[in-house]
Amino acid sequence: MRFAPHLLTAAAALTVAMLAGRVYQPAQAEPVPTLTAIEIASLEARAFDAAGTPAGLTAPEAIPVQIRRGETFEQAVRRTGIGAADASAVAATISNAFDLSQLRAGLRFETAVSKPRGGRGDARLIGLTMRTGPASQLTVSRSFDGALRLRALEERVTQETVVLKSEVRGSLSATAQRMGADASVRRRAIQLFAHKLDLDRDIRASDDFTLVFDRSVTENGRTIDTGDLLYAELKGVVFYRFQPEGAKEAQYFDASGKNMRSSMMRTPLDRGFRISSRFGVRTHPISGYRKMHQGMDFAAGTGTPVLAPADGVVVEARRWGGYGNWLRIRHSNGLESGYGHLSRYGSGIRAGQRVSQGQVVAYVGSTGASTGPHLHYEIWRNGQRINPSGIRTDQGTVLEGAQLTAFRAEKARIDRIMAAGGERRPAVLQANVEGLRPAARAT
Repeated sequence: MRFAPHLLTAAAALTVAMLAGRVYQPAQAEPVPTLTAIEIASLEARAFDAAGTPAGLTAPEAIPVQIRRGETFEQAVRRTGIGAADASAVAATISNAFDLSQLRAGLRFETAVSKPRGGRGDARLIGLTMRTGPASQLTVSRSFDGALRLRALEERVTQETVVLKSEVRGSLSATAQRMGADASVRRRAIQLFAHKLDLDRDIRASDDFTLVFDRSVTENGRTIDTGDLLYAELKGVVFYRFQPEGAKEAQYFDASGKNMRSSMMRTPLDRGFRISSRFGVRTHPISGYRKMHQGMDFAAGTGTPVLAPADGVVVEARRWGGYGNWLRIRHSNGLESGYGHLSRYGSGIRAGQRVSQGQVVAYVGSTGASTGPHLHYEIWRNGQRINPSGIRTDQGTVLEGAQLTAFRAEKARIDRIMAAGGERRPAVLQANVEGLRPAARAT
């Protein structure tokens, strides 16, 4: 009886120990998962939000800043409400990587600023981000002890040759935009097709087209630069880009090496239009009388660019009665083109100015005797108005000899890229934002 309580206690302890031994297992260290760049940025942002608000200040507020004409970097930063000492400190920090004295008006950057809770005193700069190149930026953040920390971020860039294939849905330009072609690629393609096709009547929904062009893309999928249009195809019309030896710029040829550039484009507009009135007798929309319409009308939105259909010299750029703002261009072979109801003229367009094919010379409007925004387009041959849709134009030259051999090699390269569905290769970008000049590498 004296030993029974002790035996029970020992048995209970032994049972607990045995059970604990079965249940308890030593802690096992698990490998830390690898984080992506987006996940790292998200963690940094959450840590910044949690720790970036000093005592007595509000939560950081994002304030975009744009440098004004005649303004220094410090003056621009001070417009966010921070004090002179903070502005001087952040300027000194960034100057370790870039020469701020060369900044130009118009440069934009982002700041994060906390304001005093009581409404008195200067705000506090918590962070600043400035893009210094197509794929690089500087970031200044405030650490726990109040010091400013500078980081230089550089994204990897890949050079791609993109092959876009699609059916026309809505319009060629809108479809190409949805597929990822930027404005310069779309404009070039439409200018090329305008040499051979009537973009209003010849293109239909479900027509297949192909565009091949170069572009530079960051690791996050952001396009920072678009190169040349290498190939374009629509309704059997094919263009290959090739720069003959000695030529100042690249040209476009068909598969046999014939230059596809005609002497006159079919239409002076490259997007967003329809033919609202053709050449011939019609009932005038304002007077109500039947009379000869000696041109073509293209219904388009105000501000739509008007392109020179061929190289030439501006003869008139003035106000002319019912035509409103009027433009006339003299081309070769006795041809002239005229444009009425313009909202305004292109940059530098005046009498005596030379223009090149595809150049923006004016913009659609509704000046003069007009019922709405549209372009009135006329063509003269030797002083007589003719039907613009019936004009026949000369075709380009054909490559020969060594030039033809070089073209065939370039054509074969583009064909291989299309067969592979595109091409990717590393790219190195050296360009910096306009107004920034490298000073020293940030650490």
